[in-house]
Amino acid sequence: MLVLAGVLVAQSGCATYYAHYAMFPAENSQKEPRTIRLSWHSAEYPSWWFLSDRATPVTLETQCSDRSWRLYDSTHAQAGECGKGIRACGESGVDRRVHGGESVNAGDACITINPSNPEARIADISGRLELLVACRPVSAVKGTDEDEVNVDYIRASTVPYTVYSRKTERGTLSARPPRFDRAVCNSD
Repeated sequence: MLVLAGVLVAQSGCATYYAHYAMFPAENSQKEPRTIRLSWHSAEYPSWWFLSDRATPVTLETQCSDRSWRLYDSTHAQAGECGKGIRACGESGVDRRVHGGESVNAGDACITINPSNPEARIADISGRLELLVACRPVSAVKGTDEDEVNVDYIRASTVPYTVYSRKTERGTLSARPPRFDRAVCNSD
């Protein structure tokens, strides 16, 4: 019984928890300048520990947009839905492939991180990543008049964006990503 209690205490106390984020300027699909934010959390274990490092999905947000993307890897339950590596799947009728302009299918990845590595894992991102956007929205807004919502996102590119992320221990004041400046949205 004492051994079991020791194992449980050791298991919960071995990880170091981090918050990761990146903010960078880019254009949305309407060629408007926007700030893009990536964020995720990780648990890192010592090399001698039996568990491997883990991470939450990456959230990608675009300033002035209500659409949020979630990028998954092979360690998440959503893995395999639209390919290997770190990716987010497009929605049929909502997203359109950049090349050809056709609507995406359920198996199409619209956004990938480190696209040249099909075995990429979020927990292994070291501070520099490549972000490839292969889709654009069918419409930048959803709804009509008073119910209109911006669902635009980062502009597609055949060349990946190079992004540098920040890593901080969770629980510190610097662990939160900066907020978006909403004044830009009201002036559009």
